[in-house]
Amino acid sequence: MPQTRIQQLFERTQKDGRAALIAYLTAGDPTPEKTPEIAATLIRAGVDLIELGVPFSDPVADGPVIQRASARAIDAGTNLPKVLEIAKQIRSHSEVPLLLFTYLNPALHYGLEKLAADAKAAGIDGVLLTDLSVEEAAAFMQPLRNVGLDTVFLAAPTSTERRLKLVSEYSTGFVYLVSRTGVTGERVALSETLGELIAKVRAVTTLPLAAGFGISTPEQAAAVAKMADGVVVGSAIVRQIEQDLNGLEPMVRALAEGMKR
Repeated sequence: MPQTRIQQLFERTQKDGRAALIAYLTAGDPTPEKTPEIAATLIRAGVDLIELGVPFSDPVADGPVIQRASARAIDAGTNLPKVLEIAKQIRSHSEVPLLLFTYLNPALHYGLEKLAADAKAAGIDGVLLTDLSVEEAAAFMQPLRNVGLDTVFLAAPTSTERRLKLVSEYSTGFVYLVSRTGVTGERVALSETLGELIAKVRAVTTLPLAAGFGISTPEQAAAVAKMADGVVVGSAIVRQIEQDLNGLEPMVRALAEGMKR
């Protein structure tokens, strides 16, 4: 199969000697109509890849900032079909890679084969099923792979060696490193275990590694960019959207400046 936009992106950034800036958005927050406009702002400010989060009523991996965003998006009428419409609108104006970020329940309710076909048609490049256990991933992964979507899995500081090998086996595009235990959210300091996790995962895969969970300031993002191939910023961006959309572009520009090594 031809390379996905995600695979092409990491080839470019590695040649350029920089990390990729990855932004998480809760799709539909504050409204479904606003999300394509927010995505355009992120792209203009230097974001390389957008994770489109499907709002879910029980976001167990997410801290209070993204929980509130999910609640606002659901109240505004956002569901998985609506998120695919949002993706299609973003794709009509941009070639930015899009990663669908969802819990397993909405995907199963939609139907995995139907989701794979419809996500591909909407311009999605990959899927991350946040609460899918990698030990049970094979059956869920195949419909996505069949249509050429990347499948991204999470590796955490608590992951066993066996689990890290499975993550590397089932991931395409990149591996998402959870930089700390616990839920998403901004932190005062970076996790001291991140460097060790990067070394462990590099030992079992040649895929690019992107680190997220707790990265919120330009200084933190720049420090992670020196170790990982991608830097994921989620809660800090979602909080900025919640508080003041006008401040989003300068905030993201400051993050993007730190991607150079």
